[in-house]
Amino acid sequence: MTLDLYFDYVIFPLLTVSVILVFYRLFKGPEVVDRVIALDLIITIGIGFITAYSIRSEQALFLDVAMILALIAFLGTIAFAFYLDKKK
Repeated sequence: MTLDLYFDYVIFPLLTVSVILVFYRLFKGPEVVDRVIALDLIITIGIGFITAYSIRSEQALFLDVAMILALIAFLGTIAFAFYLDKKK
């Protein structure tokens, strides 16, 4: 099995299924914390998509985009944790 087929038939479908499951958790809830964690996980899976596409297309520029997205997601998670701490 070549590397392109591995990406097309294994990696991308697994990432797609994981996004669908996380979207279910995002809409199901039941608390705000669950939804924020689901959003963070969706961003992480998006980083996985970008990284896999970067490897498949052999363009390293997409890895820079994935790193910036990871930094933004990290800062968002820290901001939400700070908000929860101040809320109590």
